[in-house]
Amino acid sequence: MMRRVLSVFTSFFVCFDQISMAKLVIFSILLVIPFLVSGQKCEGAKIKNKFYTTTDGITSTKTVFTVEFTLDCKNKVKNLFLNADINGNQMPVGRTGDNQYQVSWVEEHDAAKVGEYNVKIYDEEGFSAMRKAQRDGKTDSKPLITIPVVHKGVNTGVWIRTEVIVTAASLFVWYMAYRSKSNIQA
Repeated sequence: MMRRVLSVFTSFFVCFDQISMAKLVIFSILLVIPFLVSGQKCEGAKIKNKFYTTTDGITSTKTVFTVEFTLDCKNKVKNLFLNADINGNQMPVGRTGDNQYQVSWVEEHDAAKVGEYNVKIYDEEGFSAMRKAQRDGKTDSKPLITIPVVHKGVNTGVWIRTEVIVTAASLFVWYMAYRSKSNIQA
């Protein structure tokens, strides 16, 4: 009988230890999760960038802007979640590779002014601060980096289209041949 009581008593403490251990593990995980999920901050950002803007207005209906860049941080933070602000329009920045990002937007040809566009890139913390400053009516938020994009304008083509020139030249050649033929026959 004593063995039975001792066995029940021992199994109670083993079970109690397992429950306590499970609670401790869950508590530890819940304690660590906020540190794992919190946004990372890039310090000492350096970029290599390239950009493209539409220059041919004949074959395209809108002007496309594309900015690709590689971001290197001094503190070796990788694959950040970034957002961009272009002329007051916010949009997410796409990640195309390891620390490689891309942002693009489209404007009507008439709305796409010739000149420099400043693409302001924000990390999560900076983007939150920028949005808060906007709500408060302030404009003093500092981006992580600013990428200047120079748009040289859209070429809408020549005044006279190529098909008109070819048609006129063909008619001229036909007229000259017809005239020569008429002179020979006369």
